[in-house]
Parts: sequence; C-alpha cells; structure tokens
Amino acid sequence: FEPTRAAKYGIQHYAWVGMNAKEANDVEFSKEVIAYLPEFLAKPTVLGIGEIGLNKNTAQEIKTFEIQVDFAVKHKQMILIHTPHLSDKRKGVRIMLACLRQWRDIDPSQVMFDHLEEHVIAEVLDAGYWAGLTLYPLTKNTPPRAIDAIERYGVERICIDTSGDWGPSDPVLLHDAIFEMRRRGHAEESIETVFYNNPCYFLGQCPKFKLKPTRPQRQAWHFHRGR
Repeated sequence: FEPTRAAKYGIQHYAWVGMNAKEANDVEFSKEVIAYLPEFLAKPTVLGIGEIGLNKNTAQEIKTFEIQVDFAVKHKQMILIHTPHLSDKRKGVRIMLACLRQWRDIDPSQVMFDHLEEHVIAEVLDAGYWAGLTLYPLTKNTPPRAIDAIERYGVERICIDTSGDWGPSDPVLLHDAIFEMRRRGHAEESIETVFYNNPCYFLGQCPKFKLKPTRPQRQAWHFHRGR
C-alpha cells in the first residue's frame, strides 16, 4: 500500500534489516551486505537489525552473527534473532547466548530470540531476553503447542507470531492460537497481552513504532500471574 492508502485502511508496515541466517555462511559477502545497512536504518519504518542468527550453527554463520550484533550495538539498534529450524536448536541458542555475553552494552529487553520451542524458552527468558514462538502448519509450533508454552511459562516477555517464508506457512494460524487460548478459558485481558500488548511492549522500544498497548506493561503481566 502507498502511505495514504495504508493510513486509510489502518495497515502500518514495519521492517527489520540484516543478513539472514540462511545466507550468512559467506562471511565476505555478508560484510558487503552489512555495509549497506546504515542507509536503511534511517528509514522511518525500520525497527532494528534482524532477522540475524544461525541456521546450521557453522563457524561462518557465527562470525556473521557476531559482526551484525556488534553493528547493532554500535548503532544502538534493537535485535531480532533467528534460531535454527533443526534438531540442534538448543545448541544454536546456547551458542548465541554465549556470543551475546561479549557485549556489556546489550540491553536484553531489546533483543528477541524467535522461532523458539518449549525446550529452549526458559534459557532465553532466564537471560532476560524476549522469546518469540513462530507458528507453522506442518512443523514446529502448532497453536495448541504455543498455548501450552504460555501456560507453562506465563506471558512475560513472550510473543507469538507466524511466518511467510521458504516452507509451508499460514498467517491464519495466529488467529487459531487466539481461539485456542480462548477455548481453554483464559481471560480476554491475557489474550490481549499475548497477541497485542506484548508486541507493542517489545517493538515500542523503538520510537518509530507507533502502535500503543492498552495497559501498562507490569499491570498486564501481573494480571496474568494472578489469573
């Protein structure tokens, strides 16, 4: 949509920029791409550096990841992290958690690890980062599985998202997850926190993000714990 049409229909588009993990194995090429990032960071709807991270946990991917983290820190940017879609997801998450400890200036509240599954959520949350759960129709998180995670870990610093990428994807799964949470009897305030307020809390740390949450952050998280 053009900006005027977007305003009319209520659609606000935002983006992240970075060298994606699936193309990050060529370090020299990645450096060429990263050199262009400052031009895009100046755009009014670019929120930060992402999606960056690991795909197959190679030494080259780790190097590219570290270069982009360093770039994000120096430019004071938020970070969106891709975790491997493989059986070694835990290994990839632990590698990146260790890498991030090299930078004392990183604010964990401005970093999200995306595509997480239940066996790695706790490590990310315990380190102070945000956890993203991505829904897919055939692999990884289904709506019931994602809501299982919410019931186990609570709503604090967790977002549920969906995807449109290389494999089978279905954006409607996000609504299915809302219906699943409602079917299980969760309060509407908790559902609103997971699917609207939490993205606002995380993305709203960038002043370019214009959508506002319906209630203060701590109030929403406290409500869920007291459910």
